[in-house]
Amino acid sequence: MNVTRETVLEALKKIDLPDGGDLVSRDLVRALVVDGGAVRFVLEADTAEAAQRLAPVRQAAEAAIKALDGVVRVSVALTAHSPAPKPKGAAPSLKVGGHPRPQGDKQNVPGVRHLVAVGSGKGGVGKSTVASNLAVALARQGLRVGLLDADIYGPSQPKMMGVDRRPASPDGKKIIPLQAHGVTMISIGLMLKADDAVIWRGPMLMGALQQLLTQVEWGQLDVLIIDMPPGTGDIQLTLCQKFDVRGAIVVSTPQDVALLDARKALRAFQTLKTPILGLVENMSTYICPNCGHEDHIFGEGGVRVEAEKQGLPFLGELPLSVEVRLAGDGGIPVAATDSPVARAYDRMAARLIDVI
Repeated sequence: MNVTRETVLEALKKIDLPDGGDLVSRDLVRALVVDGGAVRFVLEADTAEAAQRLAPVRQAAEAAIKALDGVVRVSVALTAHSPAPKPKGAAPSLKVGGHPRPQGDKQNVPGVRHLVAVGSGKGGVGKSTVASNLAVALARQGLRVGLLDADIYGPSQPKMMGVDRRPASPDGKKIIPLQAHGVTMISIGLMLKADDAVIWRGPMLMGALQQLLTQVEWGQLDVLIIDMPPGTGDIQLTLCQKFDVRGAIVVSTPQDVALLDARKALRAFQTLKTPILGLVENMSTYICPNCGHEDHIFGEGGVRVEAEKQGLPFLGELPLSVEVRLAGDGGIPVAATDSPVARAYDRMAARLIDVI
């Protein structure tokens, strides 16, 4: 029997909440994905305290879905969001993408201890996926974490983090960020219509980055992960020249063609005097979910060898997994689950904490 979205929701309607109602009637179910026998969803509470009280409910929901015919695997994440304060009257419109304001020496972002850039020499290597999951994994380690989607031409973090609300701006200047999976996050994609293309020249890109760093009310953060655009362009220059960046992480797949571009990204950060915190090998191996056969379809160990050759930290290997794709498409980063891939991100987060 094939499980359906409607079947899952009917089962969740039977899970009562301590203060009345059920999971569906109270609209706590987010990012529900049903793919064959795999079911994933998020339970989102209003506050961290409310999320803690829902821990037994999460367990009951997971057990109820596991009991359904046709369900092979269940992943239920429990998270909380802090609603943005409602401004009095209509909020002024927030314009993003003006020319950057003049500034002197490198500046810090108020309240943020460390800025960590996640970059790649080329697109398609999973940089944004690594950035979002690393942010969630760091939050699971107990750090106060932010995520800035600086890939302005192709912002994908709202989709992968499962958020779609427009950020509030009570005065038209300060931006109130959103919360997802324990991470404070912002993206230019949350401020534009879903299908709008960003057609901006360099100065507007640099101005948008400056706004997202300095006008967002980040609060107190241990780490702000910055998902950079691929390549070595205006955003990289602005970030590393104008802000005090703790360091950069470079993501690559193992094959030689990808490593050629990864080396250019490394050289760019080094030229800008930005420390390299480590290299990450994404899509390092593929394990067939049916037979368990493991294959290194993009080559084996190329990024680890490159890290050793360059004398740089190697933060870890991440597999090519259908689970990662389903999680990202469904708005539940795989690092928020209890899967083997999540444990790989936990190990990577621990290594990163050691070097920042």
